[in-house]
Amino acid sequence: MSIKIKTNEEIALMRDAGKIVAETHLLLESMIKPGISTFELDEAARKFILKNNAIPSFKDYNGYPGNICTSINEEVVHGIPSKKRILKEGDIISVDIGAYYKGFHGDAARTHGVGKISEEARNLIDVTRQSFFEGLKVIKEGNHLHEISSAIQNYVEKNGYSVVRDLVGHGVGRDLHEEPQIPNYKTIGRGPKLLKGMVIAVEPMINIGRYEVRWLSDDWTVVTMDGSLSAHYENTILVTEDGSELLTL
Repeated sequence: MSIKIKTNEEIALMRDAGKIVAETHLLLESMIKPGISTFELDEAARKFILKNNAIPSFKDYNGYPGNICTSINEEVVHGIPSKKRILKEGDIISVDIGAYYKGFHGDAARTHGVGKISEEARNLIDVTRQSFFEGLKVIKEGNHLHEISSAIQNYVEKNGYSVVRDLVGHGVGRDLHEEPQIPNYKTIGRGPKLLKGMVIAVEPMINIGRYEVRWLSDDWTVVTMDGSLSAHYENTILVTEDGSELLTL
C-alpha cells in the first residue's frame, strides 16, 4: 500500500480545490427546494466549478455521466442527475461534489432536507454528520486508521442506525481515489498509522434500516436493500501533527 504524503505546495493547492468544493456546496444548498430537478443542480455545479478554473472531478470518471452525484432518499451514493428527477417536499438528497484544480482533487458530500422533512429523516442527517466529526476527533499523527472507523461505527450504532459496509472513504490528492481505503466500521487489524501530510476523505454512509445495499441497473446508483433512508457526509481532511485540517469546510 503506497500512501502519498503531500508537500506544503501540494497542500496549498488542495486547500484551493477544497474551497471550490465547499463554495459549490453552499451554492447548491441555497437552490435545493421542492420542484427543482437534479439536472439543474448538476448544471449549476458544473458552471460554478468551471468559473473557478477547476473541472468537475466526477465527470467521465470511469464513465460516470454526471458532474456531481445526487442521491435521493433510499439512494446511498452515485445517483445520476436527471431532468426527470424532481425534488419533492419531504425528500432528502445527498450531494457529492469533487473539483480538480491545478492537478489536485477536493471531495465532499452533504445530505439536505427538501422543504419540511420528517423528524426521523432530520435525525438521520444529524447523526450522519456528527458521526463524521466523531471520527475527526481521533485524527492526528500517530493514531491508526481503525480508530476513525471505530469512532464512526460506535456513534452510529449507539443511535440505532447502520453503517454501509460495501463503500468506504479513501485517500485523495492527484488522484480522486488514493490509498488508503477508510472503512466506516471496525475491521480486523489497526490499519496504517496516520502521518502528517496525509490527505484523506472520510465519508460515513448511514442507513436508517439495515446496512446491506445493491446497485441499480444503471451500474452506478447504490440503494439500500430494504428501501430505508440513507444519508452521507464527507470532507477532505489533512492530517497534521496535533490533529487535522478540514479542506472542504
